[in-house]
Amino acid sequence: MSMRYLLSSLTVSLCLATQVTLASEMIMVDKQEYEALKAAVKSLMQDRQAQQAAVESAQQTADEAVEVAEAAAEAAESSSLGKFENLSIGGYAEAHYNNYDYEDGSEKKEFDLHRFVIFTGYEYNDRLRFFSEVEIEHGGVQADEEGALGDGEVEVEQAYIEYDFIDNASARAGLFILPIGMLNETHEPDTFYGVERNSVEKYIVPTTWWEIGSMVSFNMDNGLKLEGAVHSGLNMSDDDGYIRGGRQKGSNAEAQNLAYTFAATYTGMQGLELGVSYHYEDDPSQQDGDGSYLDEGSLIEAHIAYNSGMFGLRALYAEWDFEGDGIEAANGDEQKGWYIEPSIRPIPNLGLFARYEELEYFKTTEKDVEITSIGANYYLHEQVALKADYVDYKDNVDSSKDFDGFNLGVGLSF
Repeated sequence: MSMRYLLSSLTVSLCLATQVTLASEMIMVDKQEYEALKAAVKSLMQDRQAQQAAVESAQQTADEAVEVAEAAAEAAESSSLGKFENLSIGGYAEAHYNNYDYEDGSEKKEFDLHRFVIFTGYEYNDRLRFFSEVEIEHGGVQADEEGALGDGEVEVEQAYIEYDFIDNASARAGLFILPIGMLNETHEPDTFYGVERNSVEKYIVPTTWWEIGSMVSFNMDNGLKLEGAVHSGLNMSDDDGYIRGGRQKGSNAEAQNLAYTFAATYTGMQGLELGVSYHYEDDPSQQDGDGSYLDEGSLIEAHIAYNSGMFGLRALYAEWDFEGDGIEAANGDEQKGWYIEPSIRPIPNLGLFARYEELEYFKTTEKDVEITSIGANYYLHEQVALKADYVDYKDNVDSSKDFDGFNLGVGLSF
């Protein structure tokens, strides 16, 4: 073997040994990276499993909390405490001070807790509800030293159920206020001007007037509301043509003859209310065939209320027509009245008004009255009003009943 061949062989062997060594080192490097990558993937998988377990645990806790809340809600709904959720409570109160000087030299200076009223209602479901109103007048019923009752009264003015038998239509049954005029249904003291209610709606409508029966109401999409009712009526047999005195107030009410009321109210324009009503009674004396005194009666009424910015206006006309020899002979067969009341509210919590009224009614004798009032309501809150007004009262039949004076009052609702 030649030296040249031997050197060539050695050179090849050295090259092969070098390549094997380099390849071995590369394999070692790739294996370490692989092990590191494997460890990282394993750690990520463990973290993901831990996170998934935490999510599942949280979801289970949330589901359990929902179940507990639903169970608590069901328990509350079935308990007596849960029933209060469907109960509503409200009311109003008004206290007055009257200071009058009469033409005959007498005077009236008097404080009076005129009314304290509580409303209660209960909603059985979305369609069926109950509503009631209890009123205490003049501080309550009191007796004097001889046992005679004073001027106070405790009255249930409303107690009825209402059912929405179709959309936009409902029916009432029980004791309810008739839909006549403006004050009869809405008479909270913060909703009208003046310490005392106007005399036209007091003596002609007569506010507040409630009866037992049933009524159906339809509310149109254009703002028109139609109402019709069949109910108990007046009993004027012992009141000499005095309409207000004929209210039976649902107390053992005589029902020899029923009464009927129909009303239409439009509120489709912002700030405007237009209303008309018609009431008919076959015999307001509740005594069939007693045409010698009172045999038939009907009432028509129309009103408007409008508010635009700071300005407001109310006006109403009402008229009764009665049939019967006795009431016609006493000039009580036509009893009517009207009033107009402009107002302005220059600032949000102050309202100023003026009102003029004329009415002819009958209370034992004929009454022909003109009343002028001016005054203000100052609102501590939209539902709390301090009131003051001046009144000039003129009786065209008996001037000794004329008087002037002022009233102070506070009224609130809640």
